[in-house]
Amino acid sequence: MVSIHDAANIVGVIGVILVLYAYLMLQLGRMRHRGMWYSLLNTVGSLFILYSLFFFWNLASCVIEVAWLIISIYGLIKAFRTRKNGNDVVKEIH
Repeated sequence: MVSIHDAANIVGVIGVILVLYAYLMLQLGRMRHRGMWYSLLNTVGSLFILYSLFFFWNLASCVIEVAWLIISIYGLIKAFRTRKNGNDVVKEIH
């Protein structure tokens, strides 16, 4: 049986993987920094990491993840607005 602390660690690691995957795809030119997927992966990844921080508190990590979450949500809103207005003509993921 997986304990709640083990589950929090697993969720946190999945969050890290999502954030790193988004950054890797950005660097490889496979994802656009203004695209929905980049911001979505960062938002979900940050939420997962924050979840794990409730069980394994670290102030510095919490501060950066809250900032990362706010910035990612802003990017997500911007991406949705761009998409809604029909300005998103380039494919996000190649």
